Order: sequence, then structure tokens, then C-alpha cells
Amino acid sequence: QVQLVESGGGLVQPGGSLRLSCAASGIQFSIYTMGWYRQAPGKQRELVATITRGYNTNYAGSVKGRFTISRDNPKSMVYLQMNSLKPEDTAVYYCNADLNNVQRYWGQGTQVTVSS
Repeated sequence: QVQLVESGGGLVQPGGSLRLSCAASGIQFSIYTMGWYRQAPGKQRELVATITRGYNTNYAGSVKGRFTISRDNPKSMVYLQMNSLKPEDTAVYYCNADLNNVQRYWGQGTQVTVSS
């Protein structure tokens, strides 16, 4: 079955960095658009960043210039490097695999808390 397993979340001070990882299995990873989404308490889930099979990237305006998404197809991994973290980045971060909006899969999420 399809599994997306996130790791790397935690507590970090404002201005700090974290690197999230997502390990995918059960899919032909290289053909999927991979993405990171987040959901803060009381808010809707929102897009953070995506990376296509052709390595084209897209970022939410609030994270552009601070976050970097990347993928390693041979390892079926997608990463989110988060720098200059702010308290408003606090959320549960979810890994997503999307194939033309026909097949979509989600991970279980990893908590990121930015606080002093």
C-alpha cells in the first residue's frame, strides 16, 4: 500500500532551521508531483511548496525565500529545508503525492513548533 512518512519536525526558536523529510513507498515516485502542506490550529490546510516530476518548484508567498523543497527520486524522498523560521510557521506539516489530481496521498503529518 501507499505510505508517506514524514520526519524531522520539532521545537525550534524563531530564526532557526529545520529540515523535514518524507519517505514514500508504494508509488512510482518519480512521476508524482510532491508537495508539503501545513495546517495550523483553527486554520485550513494550506500549500507550502510543491515540486513536479520535472523539478519545477512552487512556493507559498509566505515562505518564498526561506523554504526550499527538493526531491531525490532514487531514494523516493522529498525534503523541505526551512530557514529563518517564524512563530507563524507553527503547524502540522503534511507530505503529499499527487498524480494529475487523480491520485492523491497524504502522510500522517509532523509537528513544527516555532517558539522561544
